[in-house]
Amino acid sequence: MDLKRIQESLKREKLDGWLFFDHHVRDALAYRVLGVTPAGHVSRRWYYFIPAQGEPQGMVHRIESKQLDAAPGEKILYSSWREQQDGLAKLLAGARRVAMQYSPRCAIPYVAMVDAGTVELVRELGVEIATSAELIQEFEACLSEEQFESHLEAGRRVDRVRAGAFRFIAEKLSAGVDEMAVHDWVRAEFHKAGLATDNGPIVGVNAHAGDPHYEPTAASSLPIRAGDFVLLDMWAKLDKPGSVYYDITWTGFCGDPPDRVARVFEIVRDARDKAVEAVVNAVAAKREIRGFEVDDAARAHIQAMGFAEKFVHRTGHSIGEEVHGSGANMDNLETHDERRIMPGALFSVEPGIYLDDFGVRSEVNVFVGAGKAATTGEVQRELVRIGL
Repeated sequence: MDLKRIQESLKREKLDGWLFFDHHVRDALAYRVLGVTPAGHVSRRWYYFIPAQGEPQGMVHRIESKQLDAAPGEKILYSSWREQQDGLAKLLAGARRVAMQYSPRCAIPYVAMVDAGTVELVRELGVEIATSAELIQEFEACLSEEQFESHLEAGRRVDRVRAGAFRFIAEKLSAGVDEMAVHDWVRAEFHKAGLATDNGPIVGVNAHAGDPHYEPTAASSLPIRAGDFVLLDMWAKLDKPGSVYYDITWTGFCGDPPDRVARVFEIVRDARDKAVEAVVNAVAAKREIRGFEVDDAARAHIQAMGFAEKFVHRTGHSIGEEVHGSGANMDNLETHDERRIMPGALFSVEPGIYLDDFGVRSEVNVFVGAGKAATTGEVQRELVRIGL
């Protein structure tokens, strides 16, 4: 835990402190920000308060008194509910406005970890609760140099598997291949390459590609044949602690694509590029840009091309040790994400158009460095011609 940096950020945000709370390891963000590892069972509530100035304090139950030993400061002990509420009042004495893992109206669910009852309890003490969303992305979603390097290496490996997957389809077309066979091939190649993933990949043929979160099963798997459209969405990270994901979507056609398919691909590709350009230009100009603005850049192009109602999800998401990270999302559809895109941020840009008979998504990853933003890994410019 970087106490000095946290307190500087609290002062900048005009907050009296940051209150952390957990029960049953519901808030993994708290443990990562504080640098604390759960000590066995977390069957009792704990609290930890970092003031904008002064020493932090915690509160733990007597039967789990070592939960916060790794964090600095005095620890108040409690057993009864009266002691718990009195202890919380002591922790927050003098504070008027504090951050918690709370999001008004649950607009940003990635940081909405605190239950409504705890929010009520804190408010009853006369304390205003502000969202910790900006703080979380500063201390959780901005990558270290080592994390970024792990992302780049994962990207090199995933890109090789992705290219191999299209070759695998081409080689098997005449003999017969289906979505599940490609799915299983990718997972096996990930394992050989030292990559790990929570699930996936998405392998969608024709109408299945029009379902944004389709994932094949033995029951749903469709054959891939000449004249078919194929979408591959794959995400993985190095199989090492602390590694960061790489997440891409590419599309191809088994043969020469019809003009209609090629046109939709080009619209999606250009929308992707306009979103990336918005970030690159803002960072180069040292101008602040927020998540919703990136979404607007992609969505405006798709709307102008007449497909507004067929772009049914946000433009992108934060990427970290989880494929969907806790930083700013590129979103002005599912929510109005006003969080700043900060140096060290990594996120996807993945607009899509989803029709009844096929769907196109084109996904790249963007990293914001010191004064420069750029895509990482290979970028798809044309539909893959499978088997040609």
